[in-house]
Amino acid sequence: MKALVYHGNKDLRLQDVPEPEPGPGEVKLRIDYCGICATDIEEYLYGPKFIAHDTPNPITGRMLPLTPGHEITGAVVDMGQGVSNVGPGDRVVLNTVLTCGRCRHCASGGETMCAHMAVAGFDLDGGLAEYMVWRADEAIKLPDEVSSEQAAPIEPTSVAIHAARRAGVKPGERVAVLGCGTVGLLAMQAVKAMGAETIALDRRELSLDLARKLGAGEAIDSSAPDAGDRLLEVTGGDGPDVVIDAAGGPQTPALAVDWARRGGRVVLVAIYTDETTIDFNSVVSDEKRLVGSIAYERRDVEDAVRLIASGDIDTTPLISDKIHLDEVIVRGFERMLEPSKNVFRILVSP
Repeated sequence: MKALVYHGNKDLRLQDVPEPEPGPGEVKLRIDYCGICATDIEEYLYGPKFIAHDTPNPITGRMLPLTPGHEITGAVVDMGQGVSNVGPGDRVVLNTVLTCGRCRHCASGGETMCAHMAVAGFDLDGGLAEYMVWRADEAIKLPDEVSSEQAAPIEPTSVAIHAARRAGVKPGERVAVLGCGTVGLLAMQAVKAMGAETIALDRRELSLDLARKLGAGEAIDSSAPDAGDRLLEVTGGDGPDVVIDAAGGPQTPALAVDWARRGGRVVLVAIYTDETTIDFNSVVSDEKRLVGSIAYERRDVEDAVRLIASGDIDTTPLISDKIHLDEVIVRGFERMLEPSKNVFRILVSP
C-alpha cells in the first residue's frame, strides 16, 4: 500500500509499505480522509519534537520512522480476534489518544495527563496511508446522518469540546473565542451548544465572516485598537465570563487574561511557539482562573459525533480542500503555510 512515512526533519516520503494486519482486539481501516494539522507541518519543518524519536514510546514500543496523521475517519475492512463492537463496512472515527489506564491520572479520570500516552501519527502509524490498524475499543461508529467528510475533523472538534469542558461553561454565560481558525470556530460552536452567548475575535475577515455564519453573536477584529473596548461594550461593561485563546500568538494569552471579567476564566488551548508574558497580579487581584487544555478524552470524541449529528456543530465550512497522498507537501503544506492564511482544514483522501 502507499503511505507517507516520516523519517526526520523535512524527510517525509511517499513509500510502498506492507499493509498492516489487525491483531487481537484491533481493527483494520481503509482510510477515507485524514486531515492535515498544523502540528504535522511543524513536525515536518522543525521536528522531530512530539513524534517518538529518541526512545521508543513506553506503550507502543514504536519510534521513527512512522506514518503521521491523527485526524482520521475510515471504514472497517478487517478485524482481529475478539472484536465485537464494530464490523466490516462500519464507518468509524477514532479516539487517537491511547493511555496506560493504570497511572494516578488515568485512575482519576484525567487521561490527558497520562505520562505514557500514545497518539496516532506520533507514537503509532497514523492515517496518511491507505490503511491503518487501531484498537477496536477506541473505534466509534458513525451514524448514517454523518458523512465521512463531516466526520473528518472529529479530532479538532474533540479538542475544542475538551477546551469548552475545561472552561466549565454554563448556559447564559458570555464566552469570547480569541483566534477563529479551525479549533477556535469549533470551540465557538461547542460553547454555543452549551447555551453560552458567543463572541468571535480574529484579525482575519475570512474567519470573522465564517464565525458569523456559524452563529457567533458578535464578531470583533482583534487587531483593532478598540477591540478591548468593543468587547466590554458587547458584554455590558463586564467583560466575558470566559475567554478561550485558540490563537497561540505571542500576545494572545495576555490579551485573554486582560479581557476576561473579574472572577472570569481563561482557557489556553493553543500551542505556543513564542514566549509570552502575563500580568499575574491581575490574575491574583481579580481572582481570574487560568486553565490549560490539551488533547481530549473518549467522551469528547463521542460528544463530537453527537453534536455533528444533531447539527449543533457544522464542520463542512471548515474543509478548504481535498487532496491525494502525493500532494500533501506540494499542495497541502504549502497552502497552509501561505501568508494569506485562507485555509482551515485540508483533507487527504488516500
